[in-house]
Amino acid sequence: MSSAATNDTTRASSVNQQLQSRRTAAMPRGVGVMCGFHAVQADNALLTDAEGRQYIDFAAGIAVLNTGHRHPRVVQAVQRQLECFTHTAFQIVPYESAIALAERINALAPIDGPAKTAFFTTGAEAVENAVKIARHATGRSAVIAFQGAFHGRTQLGMALTGKVAPYKQGFGPMPGEVFHAPFPSDVQGISVQQSLDAIAMLLKTSVDPQRVAAIIVEPLQGEGGFNPVPAALFTGLRQLCNQHGMLLIADEVQTGFARTGKLFAMEHYSVRPDLITMAKSLGGGLPISGVVGRAAIMDAPHPGGLGGTYAANPLAVAAAHAVLDVIDEERLCERALALGSQLRARLQALQTQDAGIAEVRGLGSMLAVEFHIPGSGAPDAQRVAAIVQRAQQQGLLLLTCGLYGNAIRFLYPLTIPEPLFGKALDIIANAITQTAPQSVAA
Repeated sequence: MSSAATNDTTRASSVNQQLQSRRTAAMPRGVGVMCGFHAVQADNALLTDAEGRQYIDFAAGIAVLNTGHRHPRVVQAVQRQLECFTHTAFQIVPYESAIALAERINALAPIDGPAKTAFFTTGAEAVENAVKIARHATGRSAVIAFQGAFHGRTQLGMALTGKVAPYKQGFGPMPGEVFHAPFPSDVQGISVQQSLDAIAMLLKTSVDPQRVAAIIVEPLQGEGGFNPVPAALFTGLRQLCNQHGMLLIADEVQTGFARTGKLFAMEHYSVRPDLITMAKSLGGGLPISGVVGRAAIMDAPHPGGLGGTYAANPLAVAAAHAVLDVIDEERLCERALALGSQLRARLQALQTQDAGIAEVRGLGSMLAVEFHIPGSGAPDAQRVAAIVQRAQQQGLLLLTCGLYGNAIRFLYPLTIPEPLFGKALDIIANAITQTAPQSVAA
């Protein structure tokens, strides 16, 4: 190889390193970054980095890309809107597309009776506004959330979130009148009745039930470990809310838009919430969020009490219309169930040979696998980190989750081609097998 060619190779191999150096010099360390490479192209379930390497994306922008990177329908919708206008501020000059999107969400959401929808920009904004709406509608201020929950990085979002590191460390004090109850978990030995008893104790010892505006819960915990809410817990929460005049808020920021095999995860349950938050995959990669709820509750705040400069941004609204079309036309709810079934079967087969796999859980294509140290039952975050690293070395992006960082979550685009999905499953199996201690591997 000539010296010129060698120099070219050296320059090419250092592109990601150079970008990483620039990033650390220009941006604060508080913005944690998982990957040492940098994206330059993305299509459906494939990412290409600055040095030409490709990765199968099982992170999907943290559950933002159920319809994949740059779905043609989403791209076309945004391009059409670009030819019209990019921003007016809906609160100043409204437009039909946002009204039509609200009408679609109202018709689709599992809310009893007439519904209304307000749009915002981020998931944390949706959660903040859901609490604002609940407080205004009830005239109360306290909120009950769950341990292990994640509801955002704003001050109220952090207070509602049931995990200290890294979200709350050093950012206190947290807003008051937020209380946490234990979340049911077979692995942790917490039953539904224990969770309900803990809430009852909170109402006896910590907060007057007549001060509680709402109970907020993810139908399937995201950052907390992909733990589904048992049906009996939702039944108990609904009864409790009805008894005391509280509102039930379902945080569907991560679970929504076909991920669990239903458009909304609450469709898996007979219980209906009063308010639902949404974001992430609604926009197909563009920032948009919302709150949908019973019309009388949504109408409680006075004009001007809700909103935001970029709320219902027309480009994001156009993308959201396209996302709903794609979910319907490409039957992504059904595909989420089919892909999830394949992944679950593969993980459960590995579990029979690997004592380190404590549990495979989730709904549809929102699945996680949790790892413990065999014998002790202690969370095995070290092995999970090794699995994620080996998978990345083989061209697959995975994310962790859970209170102890000892679970791997799978968030592939629901549009991923079957051959690519099969390749990813092989990489997952290899990474799990390669990291298994000899004493627990088959």
